[in-house]
Amino acid sequence: MENQATPEKKKKSPVRLIIILIIVIVAGIYGFKKISYALAHETTDNAQIETQISPVLPRVSGYVKNIAVNDYDSVKTGQLVVELDADELQTQLLQMEADLKASEADIANAKAGLNSTVVSLDVNRGSISLDNVKVQQAEEDYNRNKNLFADQAITKKQLDDSRFAYEQAVQQAKNSQTDLGSAQSHISVQKATIAKTEAAVDAKKAAIEQQKLKISYTKVYAPMSGKIGKRNVTAGQFVQAGTPLFSIVNDTTYWVVANFKETQIKKFHEGMDVELELDAFPGEKITGTISSLSEATGARFSLLPPDNASGNFVKVTQRVPVKIAIKDVAQYRNILRSGLSVYVSVPIK
Repeated sequence: MENQATPEKKKKSPVRLIIILIIVIVAGIYGFKKISYALAHETTDNAQIETQISPVLPRVSGYVKNIAVNDYDSVKTGQLVVELDADELQTQLLQMEADLKASEADIANAKAGLNSTVVSLDVNRGSISLDNVKVQQAEEDYNRNKNLFADQAITKKQLDDSRFAYEQAVQQAKNSQTDLGSAQSHISVQKATIAKTEAAVDAKKAAIEQQKLKISYTKVYAPMSGKIGKRNVTAGQFVQAGTPLFSIVNDTTYWVVANFKETQIKKFHEGMDVELELDAFPGEKITGTISSLSEATGARFSLLPPDNASGNFVKVTQRVPVKIAIKDVAQYRNILRSGLSVYVSVPIK
């Protein structure tokens, strides 16, 4: 028998080896880049876009008469956004103004009474002068009659009459002095009453001005420019003073607040460049700079800050808020929204 030739062993194909080698090289390059990037950057995805949000609050209570804006409308500073019903306040104002006029009329009457009392006082002074003259005359007559009676030139009745006339004149002078003192006291009382009434008038005038101010508050204006959020009020609804009607979002100024771990901020300082990427717009590269670092961790601003003095201490890595200013913010206004999540990367080498 002829010896059959043994088949040659098939040579292994080098393609598989090449593919594995390429995968290893690519993985190595990718891993090297990732490691190099991680060593040269501090990153976090615990970050959000922030902006100023101002609530629109009425300063008086009342029923909503008109709402001049809709959800998500753009407004300017000082633009009328809500008007409350002011009819009741207007009626109160008319009543207060009528009360003021009545008080002013009372002052006029009191001043007229004071003038009359002053005139009477002048009359009393004149009467006192006349009474003093009468006293002097009666006294002289009485003294003269005493001498005449001593010389038996007149009767005792004539002497008694002159004495009574003298005593009557003295008493009349005293009464005039009493009337003068009473008139002077009455003038003081009237002046005090007028001063009190004038003070009440000033208070009523101030109350009227305050009422006018309240009426002006029935028109609520936008405190700043921006976009309206969702309205929390409808026409006809009764609102209390200080109740938020809606909020206005400032659509011109944005920044980022990134919460980095306490182990990441060692090399951070103001002015460092930052790379930003929005989760809503992946691939859109935005740059910024560190504006400031918080002086306290985020936990310290929580409603119930942790108390480690209880003995049940568990160490947790703290987060430090870092404020980042966005460069050329006007260029990205169309994609920036308050509250959007941001991936933040800070080169540290």
